[in-house]
Amino acid sequence: MAKVRLEDIKRRFNNVTAIEDITFEIPDGEFWVLVGPSGCGKSTILRTIAGLETATSGKLFIGEQLVNNVPARQRDVAMVFQNYALYPHMSVAQNIAFGLKMRKVDSKVIQERVVTVARSLSLEHLLDRKPKQLSGGQQQRVALGRAIARQPQVFLLDEPLSNLDAQLRDDTRAELKQLHQELGVTTVYVTHDQVEAMTLADKIVVLNRGRIQQIGEPQSIYARPANQMVATFLGSPPMNILPAIYKHEGFDVSGQLLRITPQMRESLHLPTGQSFDLGIRPEHIYINEPQRRSEKSERQLPTNRTFQDGEHAEEELGELSVEVKVVEPLGRETLMRVSLPGSLVLLNVQVGGDVRSHPGDRLSLQLDLSQLFVFDPKTGDRISPQD
Repeated sequence: MAKVRLEDIKRRFNNVTAIEDITFEIPDGEFWVLVGPSGCGKSTILRTIAGLETATSGKLFIGEQLVNNVPARQRDVAMVFQNYALYPHMSVAQNIAFGLKMRKVDSKVIQERVVTVARSLSLEHLLDRKPKQLSGGQQQRVALGRAIARQPQVFLLDEPLSNLDAQLRDDTRAELKQLHQELGVTTVYVTHDQVEAMTLADKIVVLNRGRIQQIGEPQSIYARPANQMVATFLGSPPMNILPAIYKHEGFDVSGQLLRITPQMRESLHLPTGQSFDLGIRPEHIYINEPQRRSEKSERQLPTNRTFQDGEHAEEELGELSVEVKVVEPLGRETLMRVSLPGSLVLLNVQVGGDVRSHPGDRLSLQLDLSQLFVFDPKTGDRISPQD
């Protein structure tokens, strides 16, 4: 096991810069996830660590060794690919053992490791089968087993779950996390799936257009995104973004005044009349008071937030009137898509599963102002007062 350190790594392909100014250090034994949209440079970073790509500039260390000029086969890393890369003519046991045989490890040691790894991955009853006789999840575990058997200093996983169906992806993700807890090997994992990133990582590196946007623990990044790209990329459903103009008492959002507290106005110090983007996550929006588009409707919508005596004066803070467009019951929760009247702006609202609503209903929504973010629409940077 070893730490991995990148210092100002840059990789250019002809006139195209794939990654630039990549600097971070992964402590020994931690599980880090590189996440971002397609083309953001995450796989290029992984391949550079593996030695499959050569950095144009910068320094790369595995442990205390500078490995810029060290061939891939001598870096003592094991890589698991998206397409498994199993040898179809070999059995499961032979596939797991292949890397060890290439390193001329003693046959008795190879046999012991194959059995141990197969048991840890629940593959011991499949050792004589060929890859074509296995399911996608079983093939993925064989690929992992081949990497584990080598006992490398670093695991590199390049979107290893993307070819699996939803249920199998969830199961294998849990197995991966348990394996890391047992083995404690430094792991770098690449994915575009923010759910995988949030559930697996000790630390997340969010990338966009070849540059690092933010590094931190999953919940910290989720709660305090550095910019609008990070805010909207992490989270499902994604954060709502509302174009707004700042006024003395709050924000003009498509003709409605979203009033904020005096303390918030003081901490923001925003110039009146300037445009901003407001960010609010779907779970931080509450149904305050149902309104009716038609008096013929007798439906009574339950609210998922109540106000105590004496709070009536504050109800107007953070309120917006909306019209329900789409309702998606998901069992434990309900996802609604609503629009601001007279506007093309849509919001996702995530409420309890017992909340009943229908397209066309008018609702008054309460936004949790403590979870409201303000972004500069030009740079995308967060300028709200949250720490």
